[in-house]
Amino acid sequence: MRCRSGLWCVTKMASSEAEAETAAGPEVVLPISAQKHDPAWKHCMMVRSAGRVRLKCIYCHKHFLGGGIHRFKEHLARRPGNACCCLNVPREVQETMLNSLNAVAAKKKRKQSLADDIRRITHPAATSAPQVDAVVAEMESPIHMIPLNEVLDLGSMPLEERPPETREMKGVTSSKRKKKMAVRHASTPLAHQNQQPLQSTRPAPQTQPFNQAVMALETATTQGRHFDPTSSNKEQVYMAIGRFLYDAGVPLEAVNSVYFQPMLEAVASAGGRPEAFSYHDFRGCILKKSLEEVTAQLEFYKGSWTRTGCTLLADEWTTDKGRTLINLSVYCQEGTMFLKSVNATDIVVSPDALYELLKNAVEEVGEKNVLQVITNNSEIHAVAGRRLGETFPTLFWSPCTFQCIDEMLEGFSKVRAINEIICNAKAITGFIYNNALAFNLMKRHLHGKDLLVPAETRAAMNFVTLKNMYNLKEALQSMVSSDEWMHHLLPKKPGVIEVSNLVGSLQFWSSCAAVVRITEPLVHLLKLVSSNKRPSMGYVYAGLYQAKAAIKKELVRKSDYMTYWDIIDWRWDKHAPRPLHLAGFFLNPLFFDGVRGELSNEIFSGMLDCIERLVSDVKIQDKIQKELNIYRSEAAGDFRRQMAIRARRTLPPAEWWYTYGGACPNLTRLAVRILSQTCSAKGYDQRHISFEEIHDQRMNLFERQRMHHLTFVQYNLRLQHRQQHKAKAFDPVSVDNIDIVDDWVVDRSALISGQSEQPNWTEINQSVDVITSMGPSDDEFEFFIEVVDDEMIRGASQGMQEDDD
Repeated sequence: MRCRSGLWCVTKMASSEAEAETAAGPEVVLPISAQKHDPAWKHCMMVRSAGRVRLKCIYCHKHFLGGGIHRFKEHLARRPGNACCCLNVPREVQETMLNSLNAVAAKKKRKQSLADDIRRITHPAATSAPQVDAVVAEMESPIHMIPLNEVLDLGSMPLEERPPETREMKGVTSSKRKKKMAVRHASTPLAHQNQQPLQSTRPAPQTQPFNQAVMALETATTQGRHFDPTSSNKEQVYMAIGRFLYDAGVPLEAVNSVYFQPMLEAVASAGGRPEAFSYHDFRGCILKKSLEEVTAQLEFYKGSWTRTGCTLLADEWTTDKGRTLINLSVYCQEGTMFLKSVNATDIVVSPDALYELLKNAVEEVGEKNVLQVITNNSEIHAVAGRRLGETFPTLFWSPCTFQCIDEMLEGFSKVRAINEIICNAKAITGFIYNNALAFNLMKRHLHGKDLLVPAETRAAMNFVTLKNMYNLKEALQSMVSSDEWMHHLLPKKPGVIEVSNLVGSLQFWSSCAAVVRITEPLVHLLKLVSSNKRPSMGYVYAGLYQAKAAIKKELVRKSDYMTYWDIIDWRWDKHAPRPLHLAGFFLNPLFFDGVRGELSNEIFSGMLDCIERLVSDVKIQDKIQKELNIYRSEAAGDFRRQMAIRARRTLPPAEWWYTYGGACPNLTRLAVRILSQTCSAKGYDQRHISFEEIHDQRMNLFERQRMHHLTFVQYNLRLQHRQQHKAKAFDPVSVDNIDIVDDWVVDRSALISGQSEQPNWTEINQSVDVITSMGPSDDEFEFFIEVVDDEMIRGASQGMQEDDD
């Protein structure tokens, strides 16, 4: 009855609000106080209507008479129960509200847990006798234990929520009871202990890091080291976890996992001494449960394939043993789904074998769902891709845009003038990062910052680092003119004179600035196409125009800028035109003014190619042709609304068409499918996943299947949380970053002269936890949109023209 009554109350409330909203008169918008900090206030208006103050949703315009901001937040989060769900809320806003609601619930639970702990400690008489006996017995045991939620305080809890110091409890319990408990525990078979069903106090199974903190703490206690509540508890916890990581050989980068902090919180919330799962649990029941959770999430992704279409990704890479693997995944706007890993060592050398692999993958996903297949850029892939297009006339083969842009930057790095600047900059960083005194001076003058910042590829690393060094120019010049540098480094260290001269050279810094201006648009475009925040299909064509325009503006003379233009054109037009990118530019409302004006034949032809290939029904093709004229003329429907004009710069392109494309339903369906696609086949972090082991023919059949499922779970977990990418602590000299940082931290002059100093890493200042994202920033699209102006739109619409001189 309670559920029915509650449902009736919610329904009645919603009905009353709907009636009130209908009967409401003119609205008066009220100011929202600056004291209201809840994120939901940004997505509503406070209005006075019919004599009452209401909250109004800015997306669906529904009014709320009561329930406060929490109920409105549930409306935006689309969480049923206390409020109706908003049908128009953007996905990123929905996720933000869900995270906020979950944080509030977790905070309440934590407060309640702390209150219970404090009540149990300060009022022991209020608890039952068995509970008191258990506490006293634990306090008198040889190994002193306290609850993890009092020890595992990693600084995330506000000061007012932290429990007071635990007061020691004195008491005596019978030795007979202690012996009886010990005998009972010892008599329990280990296998029986390990195979107990999962308890509700344990977190939902995720990945292997769950067991790390538990095992670390147990290691400390079994060796006789107890956690003293009056000493530095945090340090003991850190050391316990560190010993586990070092002993088990777990990569230290594991602490950057998005699941690391939730694991610690789950262990802390269990209280007392939670039982650790066994080796067989992680291979068995926990892996099975994780497989079910991941599969359920992927079924949700599949539901959008028929509506928005999808892209088949063939991410090709080479293992440490020289084996070529292809990870097949499916991208849609909801997320990326990993299908399987294929040993393609013998496949990638044959267009026929590669074609068969891609053909089978398309059939597995569904021919009607796949709009494009993205592979590497080699000639063999192009041949296989063209054959694939002939077999499936409703999809496109596309070379990987991320790889194309990275190859452009690599080509720029090899231009003699730029290569010389990069080598000079590497001489500076190589010396500083290999000399303890110079390194510590750098940290002091840069206030803990690094000269090297993370990038996604080696080529991008060159230009990202040059920009960062240029931004820190004054601090570097102050460093080389300091007394410590002049008195302790200059007379003693080889290579220091060269570094001092470079840092003080105006010509070097002006050359750095010019290189940054030439390459910055391409670096931003590389980050944009690998971003998971929104599909990038509608931005690449304009981004390449912007890059070429920046080069032309900087170098002016055709004989100078054509060197770089040729690199871009050769990498981009290497195999064939790219109709999807041209249609994406045409349909992106951000460039609407350019589409209405003078438009190059190349862009419009690309749009027509997509209509003919992606729409098989000729009658629908004719309707789309008519609706194109409506769209370009802005003569009908909601295209001319001021809201639609403002939303060109705020809404993702596909969402804009969903909202304002009602007058052109057939064109809208096509636009959504095109603008919902990605341009990059680049995978996510593949380290420490056993991709290579699953192809070992010596493996038992059951174990091979288990390993396939393990890699399926591991990689899909990373892909699912790609959008919620966790910023990582970055250490340039770490071996974890050696593939990207390359020789930026190697002192070449010392290697040649043979006079390098004996290293002692304990002398250098430990890097502070400056959090830097290795992946694309959430602001890449905002940065791109901010620099789009009328001149750029007109230029991109007409195509970049070469000068005649």
